[in-house]
Amino acid sequence: GNERIAFEAETTINRKDYGLHWNAALETGGFLVGDDVKISLSLQAVPARA
Repeated sequence: GNERIAFEAETTINRKDYGLHWNAALETGGFLVGDDVKISLSLQAVPARA
């Protein structure tokens, strides 16, 4: 058959925790870049053929 393994993960980090402090104010108010960065992983693997 088609043997597979799959894995999914998701997390959010604050970019300022990693020294990324650059930003620009918008004319309409607010900022160009948000503080939260969403990281999503979706992995699949199949065994190697012998």
